[in-house]
Amino acid sequence: MRITKVYTRTGDAGKTRLAGGQQVWKDSLRVEAYGTIDELNASVGVVRVMNADVVDENSAAEQLEGELRWVQNKLFDVGSILATAPGQTFKNMPQIAAPDVTRLEKLIDRCQKDLEPLKEFILPGGGKVSGFLHQARTVCRRAERLCVALSKVEPVDPLIIKFVNRLSDTLFVLARWVAKTQGEPEFLWERNAVKKTE
Repeated sequence: MRITKVYTRTGDAGKTRLAGGQQVWKDSLRVEAYGTIDELNASVGVVRVMNADVVDENSAAEQLEGELRWVQNKLFDVGSILATAPGQTFKNMPQIAAPDVTRLEKLIDRCQKDLEPLKEFILPGGGKVSGFLHQARTVCRRAERLCVALSKVEPVDPLIIKFVNRLSDTLFVLARWVAKTQGEPEFLWERNAVKKTE
């Protein structure tokens, strides 16, 4: 692919074209779905930027960098598939396959070995890297909801929904794993918390 011009003016009236040429409104469910996958990809990119500050001094940060780079590439695959009109196929079209889901599950299992079982919900935040992983997780959940909504009205590969679902679990576990391996704080939900007075 070679992009020579950023603006084309073809979307000025509120419509865009899917791969294959089908014209749709920019607020259609399909565009919302792949647009949110793009937003998720950008959120993961921010995590990588934050993680880059410690990647040279922390082997866990180096592992995280490799995994998140793979995740970003797979998210581009997901976005490309969702941006393709139903029924259209192209040469070298990206794919999401069962081994992609399995890779996420194996990553979750490896990270879980370093973690204590949860006794309460976690407040999103803590350190920079884990905080942005939590934010990416919430964007991932929204992307999943949109993919499910789209699947009710148009064909969506079930593996895409499965991948995005497992990715949100992965981002949650990675946030906890980062807090553990990079010495970042982790705050638990305090039920019925009351303001402490002096």
